[in-house]
Amino acid sequence: MTDSEILIQLPEWSIVNQKLSRQFVFNDFIQAFGFMTQAGIIAEKMNHHPEWSNVYNTVNVELITHSQGCISQLDIELATHMNNIFENSITKE
Repeated sequence: MTDSEILIQLPEWSIVNQKLSRQFVFNDFIQAFGFMTQAGIIAEKMNHHPEWSNVYNTVNVELITHSQGCISQLDIELATHMNNIFENSITKE
């Protein structure tokens, strides 16, 4: 799949340094931490773990399939799950 095809499926994401990248901004730390907890459970079930960081209400995520050295379908699936978690956490407020 080309970068353009990936970004059509995931318009909120970008490709930076050959990794799928997105910044999620929440209302507060608790909401950001809750997102990371939910996403972490899914990532563990998928056995596909993000590179991410959190500062207060912001979570920065980078996804790449290291074993393939590129963005794979696993990254697209995890990004889609993260989008859904984010949308559900924002609409609950």
